[in-house]
Amino acid sequence: MADTAIFDVDGTLVDTNYQHALAWYRSFRRFDIVLPIWRIHRAIGMGGDQLVPSLTDDSVERAHGDDLRAAWAEEFEPLIDEVRPFDGAHDLLLEVKKRGFQVVLASSGKSDHVEHFLDLVEARDIADAWTTSDDVTASKPAPELVQTALARVSGTGGIMIGDSPWDAVAAGDAGVDTVAVRTGGFSVDELHDAGAVRVFDSLRDLVDGLDGTPLARADT
Repeated sequence: MADTAIFDVDGTLVDTNYQHALAWYRSFRRFDIVLPIWRIHRAIGMGGDQLVPSLTDDSVERAHGDDLRAAWAEEFEPLIDEVRPFDGAHDLLLEVKKRGFQVVLASSGKSDHVEHFLDLVEARDIADAWTTSDDVTASKPAPELVQTALARVSGTGGIMIGDSPWDAVAAGDAGVDTVAVRTGGFSVDELHDAGAVRVFDSLRDLVDGLDGTPLARADT
């Protein structure tokens, strides 16, 4: 049983995965590294510290890692106003809160982006806390972000809500189960294989199906 709902933000509450993939594609191009966008999409959900060596190698990370991440931020900035919340994002947060859960938003993104997305989903009055990549030394799929999210509140157990295999892997390594949604573009099998206990096609489907998940009622 869990008393804390840990929500991924990018790709779960707000529709950003393809903007992120394009921004990464353009940032790599600045350094004459041309990667297929489908490969970049497969890594979205990782933090930038994990994504760069995963898509290239350690030599690229050593030579260009920080500059690539700075370029990604520059490339993503013009796209941020195109981002919209997924249908049902605010309602899901509100319903989970009503069921007695503490709500923590846990993002591998930059703090200013997370602040912007908090306003998009009208989450400031719902969330008990939130974390960003600034709060950890290693982002997803490392478990530190999930562990940090749990430490921000007085809860004793968590349930992760995410859109990517990396959310489920990070949560699993932190001893937390994951309920996944397909809003990030990953398949049901991929999400189950990464450790998700339930997978839903959309946030609306999850709202309607909460009673059949670990989010039915908080352990109080």
